[in-house]
Amino acid sequence: MKFGSSYHLKYLIKTPKLLHSFYKDAVWVVPNANNEVFLTFDDGPVESVTDEVLSILKSKGVKATFFVVGDNVAKNPELFARVKAEGHEVGNHTYNHLKGWKTDRQTYLENIQKCADLVGSHLFRPPYGKIKKSQLREVAKAYKVIMWDVLSGDFDTSNSAQNVINNVLKNTKSGSIIVMHDNEKSADLMLAALPQIIDGLMEKGFSFGEL
Repeated sequence: MKFGSSYHLKYLIKTPKLLHSFYKDAVWVVPNANNEVFLTFDDGPVESVTDEVLSILKSKGVKATFFVVGDNVAKNPELFARVKAEGHEVGNHTYNHLKGWKTDRQTYLENIQKCADLVGSHLFRPPYGKIKKSQLREVAKAYKVIMWDVLSGDFDTSNSAQNVINNVLKNTKSGSIIVMHDNEKSADLMLAALPQIIDGLMEKGFSFGEL
């Protein structure tokens, strides 16, 4: 299958509505009348990656939401402070980037709380989007659980920057939540694609909203 379509052999670029209905306690899209979309970044803050993202966003006048890993916040407190100081939203992405499917309920909830002690956000995104329904029901009591509508594919090292751009521009609709990654693995593709993604979405008449 071609990049830029709704699917890729290894992952879904456009999340199907069946998943939306299966995980009803999570937010997949944010319907609105203002043609807003929602740009999000997972896994930071990471030195020499997140700071580059912040500079790009500032130059474009765009705000985003950063779903941060608690361990990275502990390692890079000044960078985390910069994210907030520049007006971006932050969300909880667990302390150790745990995969819910492979983690028992108590351990998972404790890891979320450990991150919350540093981050203090009401937003949560499960790493990999992999969370048991029982975990989701519990987490949703305290957090607004944010999934996504469009996966950029910037984490795929076999990808190209142009394919990442196409993945986002071809699949984004009003209300879409877009996922990119400010980690070392994704850095080259993400940083090359991000300015053109922002420009392309603006050319399509989209604005960037807050979750």
